[in-house]
Amino acid sequence: VQLQASGGGLVQAGDSLRLTCVASGRAINDYNMAWFRQAPGEDREFVTVLSWDNKTYHAGSVKGRFAISRDSAKNTVYLQMDRVKPEDTATYYCAATGRYYSMFVSLVSGGNYDFWGQGTLVTVSS
Repeated sequence: VQLQASGGGLVQAGDSLRLTCVASGRAINDYNMAWFRQAPGEDREFVTVLSWDNKTYHAGSVKGRFAISRDSAKNTVYLQMDRVKPEDTATYYCAATGRYYSMFVSLVSGGNYDFWGQGTLVTVSS
């Protein structure tokens, strides 16, 4: 699976932004799809995941503001970012895995993903 992320840019605090991750090579219907982010000088962190069976989980820092969705017809995953904050500034990466985990919490670990997009930079000004 190849992943291509796009949609990043410079926005102001309080704005909305939608990131897009287009997959190719395989249909992602049966994949767990996630977004991670990495701020300058920081470790990569989990943002949100949409499981193959449509369960979602969000990091506490984005819960209620960010939403993940999938368009199977377009083989695309989206990250809708609302009411963004300066601390949301980071490079955002989409990730996918076709592996199934008995514990949903396993999907917050980046090491459990097999495919990664190249990242798209989001900068939020105050």
